Amino acid sequence: MTPPHERREHGGDEDGEHRAAELWTVGRVAEVTGVSVRALHHYDAVGLVRPSGRTAAGYRLYAPDDVERLQAAVVYRRLGFSLDDVSALLDADGEELVDHLRRQRDAVTARLREDSDLLAAIERALEATMTGTQLTPEERRELFGDSSSEDHALEAQERWGQTEQWAQSQQRTAQHAKADWEQVKAEADAINADFAELLAAGEPADGDAATAVAERHRLPVCERFYEMSHAMHRSVSQLYVDDPRFTATYEAVAVGLAQYVRDAAYANAARHGVTEGCSG
Repeated sequence: MTPPHERREHGGDEDGEHRAAELWTVGRVAEVTGVSVRALHHYDAVGLVRPSGRTAAGYRLYAPDDVERLQAAVVYRRLGFSLDDVSALLDADGEELVDHLRRQRDAVTARLREDSDLLAAIERALEATMTGTQLTPEERRELFGDSSSEDHALEAQERWGQTEQWAQSQQRTAQHAKADWEQVKAEADAINADFAELLAAGEPADGDAATAVAERHRLPVCERFYEMSHAMHRSVSQLYVDDPRFTATYEAVAVGLAQYVRDAAYANAARHGVTEGCSG
């Protein structure tokens, strides 16, 4: 059977031309949806989103239904679902889908509440530390709870405690005054707001504007915490989509922002040749 795109080239029927016009190449799908070609190939390989057609040379061709399924998959991934869960959701009926989404909504809401409480506790602890106030064990439990904040700190130390960057960060932050932390927060809020504005405006994550903001995202870390090369910035940004806690923080600012920031960091690293050092 001759593929639709070939029927069009050879003067096939009008219906064949219409169907061919609806088929998109993998490059076009990547451009429109923001999903990388590599990810599209992976989704095809695991059966998550498979293109309906192929060219004579074997290249993938996506129909409108394929693109619609892909867009739904992207939304579910941004909500924190695993690939297996996304596959189940895409194939679920209406009632099962609602149940899945309600459970995920409850999980995200609980995580946001926990992160909000933790942030408030950290800010209170910072204020107490900068003013020289010593916290009693009871006050520490009131601020941080029995385990949650300690677990976060231990996890960070276990992951990075043996690195030069960790030691450098500990040394630098020990010198930070309350005003320094307020400026750190103000800068971070401004950068996230700029990312969100670019995302809403449809600016590509690998464009000049987004990569410029990605560089602004990296440099304060170099200046205030530790030397973050473009390679490390790229590596850390992957956590924004892999770790639901990071994802939730960005998604609270704007839906899709975690993936957007990650992609902008990757693009900025590529523009700088992923060289080492904060000046690289």
